[in-house]
Amino acid sequence: MRFLLVNPYCPLSEGPTPPLGIAFVAAALERAGVEVEVLDLVTAPYDKEHFAELLGRFRPHIVGSTAVTMTFNNAKTVIRDAKHIDPDVLTVMGGPHVTFSVHETFADLPELDLIVRGEGEATICELVQQAEGDRDWSKVQGLAYRNGAEIRVTENRPLLDVNTLPPPARHLLPLGRYRALNMPISLTTSRGCPFPCIFCVGSKMVGSKIRYRDTQSVVDEMEYLNGLGFHQLNVADDLFTGKRTHALAVCDEILRRGLKIKWSCFSRVDTLTLELAKRMKEAGCATVSFGVETANVDMLATVKKGVKLPDVVSAIKMCTEAGIEPHVSFILGLPGETPETLEETLAFGNEIGELGALYGFHLLAPFPGTAVRDQNDAYDLTILSDDWSEYHANHAIVETSGASQKMLNDIIGQWDQAFKEKLDSGDLPGMDNLRRILVYHRLMMTRAVEQLGSWNNGSEPISDENALRMLTSKVYDRTDRDEEATYVILEYAVDHGHLGYEQEHGQVRWAWRDRL
Repeated sequence: MRFLLVNPYCPLSEGPTPPLGIAFVAAALERAGVEVEVLDLVTAPYDKEHFAELLGRFRPHIVGSTAVTMTFNNAKTVIRDAKHIDPDVLTVMGGPHVTFSVHETFADLPELDLIVRGEGEATICELVQQAEGDRDWSKVQGLAYRNGAEIRVTENRPLLDVNTLPPPARHLLPLGRYRALNMPISLTTSRGCPFPCIFCVGSKMVGSKIRYRDTQSVVDEMEYLNGLGFHQLNVADDLFTGKRTHALAVCDEILRRGLKIKWSCFSRVDTLTLELAKRMKEAGCATVSFGVETANVDMLATVKKGVKLPDVVSAIKMCTEAGIEPHVSFILGLPGETPETLEETLAFGNEIGELGALYGFHLLAPFPGTAVRDQNDAYDLTILSDDWSEYHANHAIVETSGASQKMLNDIIGQWDQAFKEKLDSGDLPGMDNLRRILVYHRLMMTRAVEQLGSWNNGSEPISDENALRMLTSKVYDRTDRDEEATYVILEYAVDHGHLGYEQEHGQVRWAWRDRL
């Protein structure tokens, strides 16, 4: 059995990391004896012709794609094309968007055969067993499927023991490209979130009880990832600090091994202590991110966030005292938003900024499965768009009776304009790095190296400098840089192991380093 897993396109501005969920699913499939390939469309462009070539070469029995709401339209295109190219291929989708929009997804995408709901590793392996047998999908928990014109949904699958999972199959991912783009690499030390925020599906997707991984296994994985050369590890738990003894145990094991690891995590302001913050810093934690969402007390209660503003201030002070950089995010357009509540949040942002926090704003996106979508009338929300590509939280797609779409967009627009002015002036740290990343991504997404990075050089060996000069002359017009600036950027890529070439039988071939 051969299974092609697809990671759909996501903009670079969203800070994508190597897809951890797909790597977990791929590992479970490999352990079950399935041959797996991953098509990553974040670091390479999609077109139907190349996709058909891949299907012809790999000949998968099943094509499956994950999707969050923002990437759902891109995933749809891949599933639709897979069925058109090979009508016999079984098509599957998983992830939070389709988990909570089963009937809408099937109606919208007739080429889709199956939906994996919720946590996917066990379901996908049982699905494969049924695909090889009599295809009685009713026997598979956590599945939705077509039965003629009817849509059937099987019973929910119990949440699994996270310590039974094999390590993520990162060997199938183009880690080298993500490293070249200066993205962090992620891991999880737990699954689950006990908090019922009405704008999130986290607890519905992975459970309201946090399931913790074994400390030794966690730090083994951190040690392995640290050797891959990424600039930072991201602990992607919904709440790393949810259980103080767990967080301390991970830190203590890092320290016991003498590892030098730079990492970040997500926390809540009411779960951090100064002792924990100091231990985290000692173990290499550089950044802690907090979701505060709003500075209005009544709105915090409405959205069931359950945090208090003095705790926000306290957590920021603890971070700065420990030497950790605190990041705070706010969501504009939540239920109860008015011009006055917006002013409260903006003022509070300035206040915590003075204390040393970096902070930013997103706009509410009413994702399928959230209470703000399912009960939007009760929350005085008007949903303005069901175009899933607009659900990126950077443009208002909801409004309240007190806060219009224009009002919300104007605030974000002013924030973005201030950032753009800093960007244009060069008054931001890491500008050279950002320019390199943008050039690399343009070259990746135009297949410039793949299309233009090979030529016949004759029998004489080519020098490294001449090989790079020739490549630069061929690809620089696909960037926004002149030839010399492009050469300097590509030279950096070669020096740091992102890009390389080989010469064989007179043929020079350049390539991105995909595997690490």
